[in-house]
Amino acid sequence: MHQHILKLYNSAKKQQRLIIGLMSGTSLDGLDVALCQISGQGMETQIAVLAFETVDYDDDYKQKIKKVFAKRECDLELVTLLHPWVGALHGKMVNQCLAKWNIAADDIDAIASHGQTIYHCPNSQHSHADFNHGTLQIGDSDHVAVTTGITTIGDFRQKHIAAGGEGAPLAVYGDYLFFTSADENRILLNMGGIANLTYLPRSADASAVFSSDIGPGNTIMDAYIQRYFAPLHYDKDSQVAAQGTVNQALLTALCDNEFFSLAFPKTTGPEVFNLQYLARAQAATNTTELSHHDIMATLNRFSAQVIANAINDCSAKLDNVAVYASGGGIHNPLLMQHILSLCPQLQTINNTQSLGIDPDAKEAVLFAILANECLAGGQQRFGNQAQGIPTITMGKVSFAD
Repeated sequence: MHQHILKLYNSAKKQQRLIIGLMSGTSLDGLDVALCQISGQGMETQIAVLAFETVDYDDDYKQKIKKVFAKRECDLELVTLLHPWVGALHGKMVNQCLAKWNIAADDIDAIASHGQTIYHCPNSQHSHADFNHGTLQIGDSDHVAVTTGITTIGDFRQKHIAAGGEGAPLAVYGDYLFFTSADENRILLNMGGIANLTYLPRSADASAVFSSDIGPGNTIMDAYIQRYFAPLHYDKDSQVAAQGTVNQALLTALCDNEFFSLAFPKTTGPEVFNLQYLARAQAATNTTELSHHDIMATLNRFSAQVIANAINDCSAKLDNVAVYASGGGIHNPLLMQHILSLCPQLQTINNTQSLGIDPDAKEAVLFAILANECLAGGQQRFGNQAQGIPTITMGKVSFAD
């Protein structure tokens, strides 16, 4: 048997594996690297996060990615060159973490690599009748594998689309395996650039589980801060938004998008919710002269409104509902305050730390779970999702040489 196939076979037989989950979100702040000790599979999955690091991206990375990020037209040569470059860079970042943690590459069973999304395009967002859903992540997993010497599993979103889904959100599988509770109905809320949620009924009925994008989380706010408050990259502690006043006319225009009326599950991205979207809403409401602080206050309330609407829709007619949040949005106090005020059925919004997972590490951990299920051959079907996606084939396996 070939040595790589043998190693894969031996990893698949293990009751406990060391898997590194990688996540690079649309906020472009850094690469989340989570070292996970995972035992079992399926509903018996147990996870311990042994180490976690967000390796910050420098301005060079951000500027290179922004040249192709969420753009219908861009330099194809640059996209082609960035694909291996990002993969190798992510591999080097993993090596840096392993050195810092004093862990040998040979001790790691696999890396789960999300890559860097540069364009997301479900059929609800394009007008091409001959095509269905599409999404594109760069950061070639072969380059991650060769750079680190560790078997790497990637291209998760492509497999989801091939099986009939929209390629996002992919949180549902890991959320279901790790966070389902018989004691309460749970909503796992993640607020990155785009906000998404997973609904987990306490019945553990997989046919009732779903995961869906909600709309903008931090994406427009971050873009606005980066344009008008450079060198800031985000509104730290809501300091800018807290100084402004919400403009109701602009808020109403921002909320007027057919995406919000679509049934769950659904997906979207910065291709739709961006500074151009804001500019059109301002032009339509004669609010182009608003102060930067008022615009940020309105954008903050906009994100909170669409997130709260989704939570309220999910929790309607249910008792004993708990929301557990993760992602960068949890560090925005005004956003969290708005969401809670708009969800009268909630007394509080916890974060996933109370469930044993660092809220900043959660997305990277979920990809590690996908890789574990890929190795273990797990399979689960969910209602209102792409049906019958066997995770033994979820993702592309890349060997180290």
